[in-house]
Amino acid sequence: MDIIFLGGLKIDTVIGIYDWEREIRQTVILDIEMAHDIKKAAETDDIEDTLDYKAVSQAVIDFVEKSEFFLVERLAEEINSMIRKDFNVPWVKLTLNKKGAISGASDVGIIIERGVK
Repeated sequence: MDIIFLGGLKIDTVIGIYDWEREIRQTVILDIEMAHDIKKAAETDDIEDTLDYKAVSQAVIDFVEKSEFFLVERLAEEINSMIRKDFNVPWVKLTLNKKGAISGASDVGIIIERGVK
């Protein structure tokens, strides 16, 4: 299976368990890998025959900007589910980075994989 990916997608959202986190927007950084067979698109050279990563990124941005989850685990699951359902993607690997969430660590977050490659 081929992989279409988005890397370093930065989105501001409300995320966190502390009262102060509920009053501000924080940046999450997403890396998303999606299984998709690109053979037909390679033959036809037509956007209709592939997974439109611009449409995926816009849907993810819209979803995350409006979300107000407490845990990165929940946000990651919801993003992953939305991509798989709305774009008919059989497998998604998502890395969610909540940069700066832990003092002394440059990166902190979660990596999830769902579906079948």
